[in-house]
Amino acid sequence: MAQQRPAADIARQILDGFDDYRAHFREITNGARARFEQAQWQEAQAASAARINLYEEKVSEVGERLRSSFNDEFLLDVELWPLVKSAYIGLIDLRFDDELAETWFNSIFCGLFSHDQISDGCMFIHTTRPALRPHVSAPQTRSYLPQGNLNQALRQIFDDYRFSVAYEDLDRDVLRVEEQLRTNLPDWVCKDPELCIELFSATLYRNKGAYLVGRIYTRDEQWPLVFPLLHREGQGIQIDTLITDEAEVSIIFSFTRSYFMVRVEIPAEFIGFLKRILPGKHIAELYTSIGFYKHGKSEFYRSLINHLATTDDKFIMAPGVRGMVMSVFTLPGFNTVFKIIKDRFSPSKNVDRATVIEKYRLVKSVDRVGRMADTQEFADFRFPKAKFDPECLAELLEVAPSTVEIENEDTVLIRHCWTERRMTPLNIYLEHANEAQVREALEDYGLAIKQLAAANIFPGDMLLKNFGVTRHGRVVFYDYDEICYLTEANFRRIPPPRYPEDEMASEPWYSVAPLDVFPEEFPPFLFADIGQRRLFSQLHGDLYDADYWKGLQEAIRAGKVIDVFPYRRKGDRVV
Repeated sequence: MAQQRPAADIARQILDGFDDYRAHFREITNGARARFEQAQWQEAQAASAARINLYEEKVSEVGERLRSSFNDEFLLDVELWPLVKSAYIGLIDLRFDDELAETWFNSIFCGLFSHDQISDGCMFIHTTRPALRPHVSAPQTRSYLPQGNLNQALRQIFDDYRFSVAYEDLDRDVLRVEEQLRTNLPDWVCKDPELCIELFSATLYRNKGAYLVGRIYTRDEQWPLVFPLLHREGQGIQIDTLITDEAEVSIIFSFTRSYFMVRVEIPAEFIGFLKRILPGKHIAELYTSIGFYKHGKSEFYRSLINHLATTDDKFIMAPGVRGMVMSVFTLPGFNTVFKIIKDRFSPSKNVDRATVIEKYRLVKSVDRVGRMADTQEFADFRFPKAKFDPECLAELLEVAPSTVEIENEDTVLIRHCWTERRMTPLNIYLEHANEAQVREALEDYGLAIKQLAAANIFPGDMLLKNFGVTRHGRVVFYDYDEICYLTEANFRRIPPPRYPEDEMASEPWYSVAPLDVFPEEFPPFLFADIGQRRLFSQLHGDLYDADYWKGLQEAIRAGKVIDVFPYRRKGDRVV
């Protein structure tokens, strides 16, 4: 009983730290509207990175505060922590963000203890309440009933969602959006007297766009509904398009995107709302999409352990060319790959383990523009040995013995790994694609490289095997050990040979520094297939010109934030 008061004090300090984190999170998020209205695009990128870094900063602060308030012998007595957890549950029980508070508690515990102390008695391996709780009210939405006058309903929507900057031409945009809506939906829908448009009350912001998100529904059917809004400096706010296709809306909330800024008082409400309009999305992805990536990680882990407990699925090596730096394995029935760093790299790789870790963490904070897969980093995963295919386990133990080991004969410990959404490697996809699919994939492959460059990212190793194709047919980069900022690379033309013998020499006749890039060398490097090489040259031959890359570098250094849209647009290309 004597320990209950100190346990309660620890719980209170943890929750106070959570409140501090949430206050700073809200402050950054709430500034998104002003940044959009004032066209502060660089500030928007900086705010996005700051909000991601905020979580670890605040966890570290709470850990230090606890260590200064309690001696380590007491604080690090694991027998105390079931009491701390019990006191904490009492504190968060009536909160509307209690699921996030549980994840916060887990982060503090893991920051204090080694991972072999993890147990459901001391932390929240399993949540104490479902993500959608009975005491949560209906989500904060606005509803509009066209009742045969769709134009008037649309005008009311955009009147309700006004900004300090005027619309550029609201009459034009409403007419265009109305026409799109009638084109996208069956004829009878817009005539249905019970037709309703429901939008989440808060606007979502990301990069240079603002988004109204909701659904349009009748008594029997519904469609997701997204209005992307753009701020054209000097012109005003423009309604760019209207999206009602579930696959297209899913892409907007993709794992390849930066996180939205949106004012959400009760996170579970909004996640439930998104889940209704995007039923194919896992709630882990939805939490991550609005900036709660740590809770998304918690939901992912719970889904993983539930999958392992309820299926006969076993880990196998992922299909595709074996990596020179990373070893990749997967669960056939779970749409994720697990990536670990090998103990020894191929001689052609001039990176070390610390650099690889730095590159993967970099991806978390940059604008992924829909072309880089988000990752989650884990430490000390423990799985039953029986859940591994013997050949898979043997390979992991061989290539990464410092990361993978067997504990107590029946448990596999993975000390460090990343998880990513599983995709079909582009080289494998092209092997089985028809002519039209090859053309579409290569078009998107080049567009992916250009959009990454627009976001100041140079992939480094652009081989086909380092890109994947998503279920929506988008080409995404996922191998990060050689990425760098585009502005760090030195793009050069190959100088003419001094003598005829130069071209026959085994070594180049010109100097090559570590960050030198010669785009003229790309064609044979990227494509063994002559037909694909020629096709790509037709589609994206400008990528072979050093001046193209230098032009992008100049634009980025001049402070230009280049438009990269998270939805398909006519003539959508990076210029």
